[in-house]
This record gives sequence, C-alpha cells and structure tokens, in this order.
Amino acid sequence: MTQHPQETVIGQITSVFGVKGWLKVFSYTDPREGILAYRDWTLVLDGKRIPVKLEEGRRQGQGIVVRLKGVDDRELARTYGGAEIRVPTEQLPELPEGEFYWHQLEGLEVFTVEGECLGKVHHLLETGSNDVLVVRATASSIDQRERLIPYLPDQVIHGVDLDNSRMVVDWDPEF
Repeated sequence: MTQHPQETVIGQITSVFGVKGWLKVFSYTDPREGILAYRDWTLVLDGKRIPVKLEEGRRQGQGIVVRLKGVDDRELARTYGGAEIRVPTEQLPELPEGEFYWHQLEGLEVFTVEGECLGKVHHLLETGSNDVLVVRATASSIDQRERLIPYLPDQVIHGVDLDNSRMVVDWDPEF
C-alpha cells in the first residue's frame, strides 16, 4: 500500500447504497463517524487519483453512507467501489502525548528491552480488546518468524521513537 507521504488512508468505499448515488464506506477512523469531518477526499482506485468532495454522510447500521458532490446516480457511484479514501495527513488532529496513528507505527523496527531486533511493524490488527502489531522479520532480526504483539502501552510497549523509526517492547522472543 504505497502512500503519498502527506496522505493517510482513512477508509474505503465498499459498495453503492440505494439508487441516488450514495455509497457505503468502511471507515478506519475512531469513532467511525470521524471520517465525515473531512470534506476533501482523494479516492485512489486502480492507481488513479480522483479528487472528490463529500456532500453529506451519516451513520447507517454498523457503517457509514455518503454522497459525493456530482455523484447522483447508482451507475456512476458503482465506478467508485473499492476505492481507498485518503486525506492530507496535516488535516488529522494532533494526538495527545504518547498516542499514535497506525500509519506512524507501520515500518518501525521493533526491539526487545534487551536490544534484540524482532523485525518491523508490517501492519496492525483490531481485535476488539486491544490492537495487535504484526511484526515481520527483516535481514537484521534474530530469526525469520512473524510475531503478533499486543499494542499495550506501558505493559508491552515501552517506547516509540518516531524520529529514529524504533519501538521497544517487553516481549519474550520465544512467543
């Protein structure tokens, strides 16, 4: 998933909704409705970038439905299915000290408190109780295993250093 350095993926268009051009959206924001705070979206579909404006949107069951400016029929709406929704990263709200966006953690090298390299954060999983780091082996890691490490600040995560692309975890390499 290559990203422009100044953009963050905040959701994905999943399918059409109704006959008037509305679209179902899977939102990566927390809370889900947070995606509606952004009006200028860049849709990325099959390598093409499509700038769009969010006209309106609302919660619908577990998901979000939206209407984009100029999209008022089902056939046109259907052409946007599967598109990633991106916004300029600088539009994201500043997080409190010690909190991070997922995109900031992806790519960090992960070291144990003893200094052993476990690999790099490939992506995160949302499991309900807590998020989980998927750490994949690198050339410099102690072995070639993939590890699932719970993202529990203070308990497991002992430090995140974005400037040096490092994270320190209290984690037994045997797991």
